Amino acid sequence: MRRIIFGMLGLSMLLASCANTSQNNTSRLDLIKNRDELICGVSGKIPGFSFLGSKGSYQGLDVDICKAFAAAFLGDAKKVQYRPLTAAERFTAIKTGEIDLLSRNTTFTFSRDAFRGNGLSFAPVVFHDGQGLMVKTGSKINSIKELSGKSICVGSGTTTEQNINDAFEVASLPYKPIKYQDLNQVVAGYLQGRCSAMTSDRSQLAAARSGFKNPSSHIILDDVLSKEPLAPASDGRDYLLADAMRWVVFALISAEEQGITQENVYQKLQMAQENPQLKPMRRFLGVEGDLGEKIGLNNDFVVKVISATGNYGEIYNRNLGPNSAVPIPRGLNHLYSNGGVHIAPPFN
Repeated sequence: MRRIIFGMLGLSMLLASCANTSQNNTSRLDLIKNRDELICGVSGKIPGFSFLGSKGSYQGLDVDICKAFAAAFLGDAKKVQYRPLTAAERFTAIKTGEIDLLSRNTTFTFSRDAFRGNGLSFAPVVFHDGQGLMVKTGSKINSIKELSGKSICVGSGTTTEQNINDAFEVASLPYKPIKYQDLNQVVAGYLQGRCSAMTSDRSQLAAARSGFKNPSSHIILDDVLSKEPLAPASDGRDYLLADAMRWVVFALISAEEQGITQENVYQKLQMAQENPQLKPMRRFLGVEGDLGEKIGLNNDFVVKVISATGNYGEIYNRNLGPNSAVPIPRGLNHLYSNGGVHIAPPFN
């Protein structure tokens, strides 16, 4: 009798657990679709990545990634509300639901991704970076060793703060951190002479320097203090949204691999529609199969994305290429076939 009672109790608990799961399985992706707008967290203060342009609209690589998500989720890259956030605010904004997802020069790390850490889910890396140091050309500082005992401006609550401390500890060098809440404050402190150097991701240093009155009066040292894989992020409990984000980024990379561009995407689509033998392209562009449906999107989501933003290479060149306002050599951010590390899994 006791076994029957405990067995029934266990069954009841299992059924209750299943009921709770079914009630809480709504994805943020559904909310985005019902709202018909994506709320995307950005920095808003980093030229080349996310900043407010002269015409009052946000621009940059991180902004274009937001647009790609909106095009995939809603079919319209314009349906984005940009929410500027400081480094200290960004993770709280995800947890409280203030934003749907984050596209804000955020480093993909173990503790941020871990369920018992920040509990985030990261999309594929969209920019491979490394932390650096910037000094004034007249300072006669040419390496980290010559910063021994000097003050360094750094953003608090970031991996940057931890990395600079680790680097100086490894080199057995003393230093004085001057901490600020966001990059603009770090830059202001540096320009006002409150520190001998400022530290941030090398891309952010280049972006900041591009806005200085005399950019040539500042140099970025050769020392690379860390690896900083920057990636979009969302709430780690939302698997459907994470899947959708993951494959949108892979679509941008795969499109570049296949030579599909913003200009020729509809021509490629027509080719796929007319030629049943082009199986991989037909699946990729949603002509055949149901890949989009598997991640909660329309099967032609790739076409919507590429027509809105272009492929990954086009996004990079537009914002960080040699003719941009913040030219950064592509380096590791090339496709694997060109000596970089970007590669997309098969769309099968």
